[in-house]
Amino acid sequence: MIMKTLHDVGIRSEHAYAAGLGTIGLSFLSWGISRVKPDDSKAQSDRWGIFIGHWTPTFMTVGLALAQYEQSQSKK
Repeated sequence: MIMKTLHDVGIRSEHAYAAGLGTIGLSFLSWGISRVKPDDSKAQSDRWGIFIGHWTPTFMTVGLALAQYEQSQSKK
């Protein structure tokens, strides 16, 4: 069980939620830095921002799964 393993190594739902929010900022940051480079096209900077932006739902989903696991463990 993946959530049990993540929980056992110390990763909590709050960590996954924070990582999800962090990837939103990282997406804007990578987009902005890529956009400033003179040899880079606008399309490439857009792709970098979108690529990193796709990480957010993954971290949020892991956070939700961990929260449900934590809640089930607290009922025992």
